[in-house]
Amino acid sequence: MAKKYDLIVLGTGPGGYVAAIRASQLGLKVAVVEKESLGGICLNWGCIPTKALLKSANVFEYISHAQDYGITVKDAAVDFDGMVKRSRSVADGMSKGVQFLMKKNKIDVIMGFGKLKAGKKLEVTAEDGKAETYEADHIIVATGGRSRELPSMPIDDKKIIGYRKAMVLDKIPKKMVIVGSGAIGVEFAYFYSTIGVEVTVVEFLPRIVPVEDEEVSKALERNFKKAGMKIMTSSEVTKVDTKGKGCKVTVKTAKGEEVLDCDIVLSAVGIATNIEGIGLEEVGVATDKGKVVVDDFYKTNIPGIYAIGDIVHGPALAHVASAEGIICVEKIAGQNPEPLDYNNVPGCTYCSPEIASVGYTEAQAKEAGYDVKVGKFPFSASGKASAAGAKDGFVKVIFDAKYGEWLGAHMIGYNVTEMIAEVVSARKLETTGHEIIKSVHPHPTMSEAVMEAAAAAYDEVIHI
Repeated sequence: MAKKYDLIVLGTGPGGYVAAIRASQLGLKVAVVEKESLGGICLNWGCIPTKALLKSANVFEYISHAQDYGITVKDAAVDFDGMVKRSRSVADGMSKGVQFLMKKNKIDVIMGFGKLKAGKKLEVTAEDGKAETYEADHIIVATGGRSRELPSMPIDDKKIIGYRKAMVLDKIPKKMVIVGSGAIGVEFAYFYSTIGVEVTVVEFLPRIVPVEDEEVSKALERNFKKAGMKIMTSSEVTKVDTKGKGCKVTVKTAKGEEVLDCDIVLSAVGIATNIEGIGLEEVGVATDKGKVVVDDFYKTNIPGIYAIGDIVHGPALAHVASAEGIICVEKIAGQNPEPLDYNNVPGCTYCSPEIASVGYTEAQAKEAGYDVKVGKFPFSASGKASAAGAKDGFVKVIFDAKYGEWLGAHMIGYNVTEMIAEVVSARKLETTGHEIIKSVHPHPTMSEAVMEAAAAAYDEVIHI
């Protein structure tokens, strides 16, 4: 007899393990299936260890500019192995934290590769090849994603690498070409450039961080160029020759072909979904363009099977997967959750300066037919930013001129990833620009810039 559960979750990333915990809180008997490490890519090879590396780069950058703060530091040097070890240690600690949460919430952990079988069953093959079958009333598939590969540069994990290898290189390369300038690309560009690598960023689209507001893209490009990086936009890598000692990267640009020499090519061109070999086709689960098709509560076309996270339509972000997992299990448990509002999901990029945004860009708001009021407040006018030595960047806010609806916010600067939640909450509560202006913000703080930007939209700004 197959062991029976109310719910089995396949995958323990921030979608899977959060869904499992919420289901346990709601009284369901739950198991999770994981083939590698609890916490998935986010905790082990994504969000958390990359932030640890970025912090190391940040500290080195501070030390390199210590003189600006009236401090003399001699002979500071990068210990690359030490940075990598710290990053791995942080990731291991977080993974152990998820193990603790599984025990605390009485969730069974089944290690192995899970495959869907007909009749709400899941076959799990352990490392030793032994297979066991489990049964559940509900199965959530949360198998996440991996680095997407382009035919022009297949990943070999030696000279052409993905984000996982970028976190654990044996030594610092002299020159690196980073292909793709989304969050992963620009975070690694900042990290490696800060510790002394000659970095070139190649972006197919006309600007870097292309999902962001155009003014944010321009500001980051200026900052990166000032830091010594080469930025190539509207450019495409057509070939990478890895036969010699390093790599010869052929880049097609508007002006013709250019060949770049480097030691390492980092492919940061997005993610591919992990939906192969897990039994979706066999049980008849519908997919479209590499994503599982689901409704507003993450049900697939097969009763009792659900999907969340990177493998469904929507932004491939850890906090999105967690929110989807909670909504999914609350619906399973008979509650009445609201569908997720994907237009009120914040995006954060942790290079320096940081980027944070939510809602419409100015261009998107105008395309959607809104008459807009736009306010912008530069950190160069912020007392806290001046005191912190972090005057780069700005906060930009967009309101509907007719009703005062907060349509979007876009920030670039020091610590802005900690500031965007104010906007998300305010938009959820249908807060208007005038209400933000009249909400007293503490002084001196970076977050005052949100209030000042709102005031700028309504011609009431004081400090510029």
